Amino acid sequence: MSRFSERLLLIWDIAVVVLVAINLALLLFDSLYLIPPLNEAFEALAPGLHHAYQVNVREHFFRIDLCFVAIFILDVLLGWIIAIAQRRYARWFFYPFVHWYDVLGCIPLAGFRLLRVLRVVSLLIRLQRLGVVDVTRWPLYRFYRTYYGVVMEELSDRVAIKLLGDIQHEIRQSDHLTRRVSEEVIQPRKAALVSEIAARLERTIDKSYAENHRQVHRYVSALVARTLEENAELRRLKRLPLGDAVAEGLERSLDDIANRVVHEAIDGLRSPHFHSLLADLVGSGIDAWLRVDKTTDQVTQQVLIDVLELLKQQVAVQRWKLEMDPERTIRERDAARQAAGER
Repeated sequence: MSRFSERLLLIWDIAVVVLVAINLALLLFDSLYLIPPLNEAFEALAPGLHHAYQVNVREHFFRIDLCFVAIFILDVLLGWIIAIAQRRYARWFFYPFVHWYDVLGCIPLAGFRLLRVLRVVSLLIRLQRLGVVDVTRWPLYRFYRTYYGVVMEELSDRVAIKLLGDIQHEIRQSDHLTRRVSEEVIQPRKAALVSEIAARLERTIDKSYAENHRQVHRYVSALVARTLEENAELRRLKRLPLGDAVAEGLERSLDDIANRVVHEAIDGLRSPHFHSLLADLVGSGIDAWLRVDKTTDQVTQQVLIDVLELLKQQVAVQRWKLEMDPERTIRERDAARQAAGER
């Protein structure tokens, strides 16, 4: 869209905003005019103006309103044509459903005329998008955003707490929850779990040895040296002629053998045999973990209920209060936790 077209649309939007404001003011004044005490007061204070309004406006009010309605219908049709040209929506007939308040506001009936207030909001959004106004800086908008956030947080917290409470009730009422989890969730995926856990253990051991092999070799060497030093037979060997040289050679040989054994053992972890052995161990561990009884079922159930209770306490924290008065909110939260702990 060219800049000239954007300016024309901007002028049109501003004109529609002005017309909507005039129309709403007229509707408000006419509604007050129909109240007998206010009508009499108006006539007493300004009889000439009262007569002019009665003759020129009140008696032709429906026709005047139809003039506004004609302009508003033109605005809807123009917006619909532009939306089709810009392919703003997936289907060409979506526009009147999306802008239902504009369509209903064009109906010249008392109940639908009030929907013209929403046209002001719609036009302000369009002006905000065009950069003509910055609604976010208005105090009214900040007031709306603050308390809209408060209302939405309170509603969402209530819904979440109710949902978590219902889940806790279902867990309490369930029979053999742990056994069902074991049989219906974990057992069908046991082979995949065993394979994944065994592969992760292999990778962890291999990576740890690659990163710490020097420390492992030093530890093995120190262990061999300490063991030989405490060996009584080796101490007697050192008392013989050339015993020290023999003992040193023996110590070097044993140190080399021990380090080679460790290295070969780590390399052997990559073999299919070790993978099969590790998978058997993991499978046995999972079988032992999945073996449940009445006590296990109760413990699992209570753990789940306690976790959900913690989530409910976290959800119940009113963050909007924390933003407005942090110290008071923290004191209230600590007092609530202390009371819960005493119970």
